[in-house]
Amino acid sequence: MTNVIQSQAIDTGILSIAREALVEGVTKTGAVIDNYSNAIASVFDRKDTNGNIIAKWYDLEGKEKKGIIAEKALFANTLMDRDAKFIKSIDVDGKRTPTATVDTYWQRVKIASGYVPKGKLKGANDVDAKTATELKTMINRILGAEEAGQECHASTILENLKNNYFVLTGEAYNANK
Repeated sequence: MTNVIQSQAIDTGILSIAREALVEGVTKTGAVIDNYSNAIASVFDRKDTNGNIIAKWYDLEGKEKKGIIAEKALFANTLMDRDAKFIKSIDVDGKRTPTATVDTYWQRVKIASGYVPKGKLKGANDVDAKTATELKTMINRILGAEEAGQECHASTILENLKNNYFVLTGEAYNANK
């Protein structure tokens, strides 16, 4: 019986240490994300000659977005280097694909910089809204594959998917939002 009590005391001590470490990490996460977000903004936000921000880094498009894409890739690769749990797959050439968790962390960095994600579509419980959400997911998946240099047959229906998204939502598809 004393062995059980000792075991519980040891387990409680282990739990206490683990809990304290987790709480310490969680409470620092917001500050760490804010610091990274501020660093990205200082490098990539477009400013006029007076230093006023004219475009936030997450709104950049085309050639201006090239540095952001490279930074996101470095971010993903650093996470995958740190822990294999962030690797979704590895292709035959050794190229790693990050998990969706990496995108979730990147989204948190964008939000810390002031990005306001679009909320759920109005009437998210109806069939049209759910279908529009799924269309957006498909469009993003195809664009992500194209951006990564992958060839996919789905690219041939991309415009149709965008048009269908417009029919259901009344809004043109915008990859940045």
